[in-house]
Amino acid sequence: MAVRWMALLGAVVVGAGALLYVDRPAAAAPESTDSGPVVGASGTGPCATDPRPTHEGLVPKTLEVPIPYPVITVLPPQAPEPAPTRTRMELPPDPCADPCPDLTDLPGTPPGIAALLGIPEVLLNPKPFHFAIPGPGPDPGPVPPPPAPVAPPVEPAALAPARPAPRISHAHEVAKLTGANSVNRTDKRWQVDGTDLGIMWESAPGEIASAFGDTVGRGFHPPGGMGMDWRSNVLAFSTDRDLADGMTFDRMVTDDRCHAAEVLSSRKLDNVEVTTIPTAGFALGDRQYLSYMSIRTWNSIPGTFFTNYGGIAYSDDHGQTWTKDPHARWDNIFGLANFQVSAMVPYGDHVYMFGTPNTRLGAVGLARVPKDQLLNTTAYQYWRDGSWTPVGGAASATPIVNGPVGELSVRYDAARDVWQMSYLDTAKAAIVVREANSPQGAWSESTPTVTVQDYPELYGGFIHPWSSGSDFYFTISTWSDYNVYLMRSRLD
Repeated sequence: MAVRWMALLGAVVVGAGALLYVDRPAAAAPESTDSGPVVGASGTGPCATDPRPTHEGLVPKTLEVPIPYPVITVLPPQAPEPAPTRTRMELPPDPCADPCPDLTDLPGTPPGIAALLGIPEVLLNPKPFHFAIPGPGPDPGPVPPPPAPVAPPVEPAALAPARPAPRISHAHEVAKLTGANSVNRTDKRWQVDGTDLGIMWESAPGEIASAFGDTVGRGFHPPGGMGMDWRSNVLAFSTDRDLADGMTFDRMVTDDRCHAAEVLSSRKLDNVEVTTIPTAGFALGDRQYLSYMSIRTWNSIPGTFFTNYGGIAYSDDHGQTWTKDPHARWDNIFGLANFQVSAMVPYGDHVYMFGTPNTRLGAVGLARVPKDQLLNTTAYQYWRDGSWTPVGGAASATPIVNGPVGELSVRYDAARDVWQMSYLDTAKAAIVVREANSPQGAWSESTPTVTVQDYPELYGGFIHPWSSGSDFYFTISTWSDYNVYLMRSRLD
């Protein structure tokens, strides 16, 4: 049981997802400086009673501090995963109606003395930090053989001329997408009270899939994903083309009534595999793909983390169930390997993989693979010094953008014939955008869209695929309230 203590007013805490930058409290989204309309200025939910998100600074009401303690764990081989449970649910036509009050309106914990006094209440929560030794266990079952090795050629790929830095306006908050009082009321409809990321791709013509990271339900108390009913990831779908007032979810993948399912499992053992986090998604025909990272532990220096590997999962039932391919993986050798955090983009006959090491500090490398060889790691060519080459593997890739780079998002804008890249630049303390005429660059200088001056402990920056013309939409998360917001900038 967590031990409760009173915190000093103004205590500064940094979590796994936090960006350390606390020189001023959070402010509301600034007024527009461009000539376009201010969209979603209220930032309210679908009901008149929903309050506007205020981003009230960094002093939380409740602060849970995990206290790792060492444990020797006998770890058996991972058994085959049981067939997941999936359900279909019909949402009420009234967006303000609560479909499951018996599940989502349960009484919470009464406020403690600290909360009544208006100062943060600290919860010290001891958690095991596992040191694993192999042990006997169930037969994991047959593992399919790896794809037959191939020998791709070395092909020239010169840099294109660099584009100028994008002329893009300061971002405005359109709407809160997740959590209480959001346009989707995910706390009432799917027991998603706190979550982050919001990685989007076109899963079918006229449909957008949105993948989220570590998710909690009852008892949610930011900063960070603290609370009960922890799921490593959840998945939503939307057909909403009018983004000016937010993005409405039609459904989420569910495993019970009003309950979003975890779609990529994890062992949930700190220092073994604590969670699995999506990093990008895309569709090829009827198959959906997710790149993801297997997180060994968040317990490192603030804002960093360690992975086991970066991998690829796929779904042949439109995202209801997923298979983590056992061979499409990039192991994290000595904690220094590239392509642990990947953004993958289909283009032409290839899928391009932009990748960084674990943490938010590394540079961006680039690889490509024929679409029909996506799960065959021997078929990948890495961009190195002006050529696509398999020689040297992932470690040989020449950086196309120098670090620090976190939460990488890349897309090809077919209407403008331009590549766009968005990411968290911890040196600039901002979400920034770059552009290029080819995937290998040369990439332009970066332009900030939103900074920690507006949203302390900011991260994310995932581009909406339906951004078009001068409208540039993307999602952000903040560690201080641990939910996802849709943002809009004007691109000249």
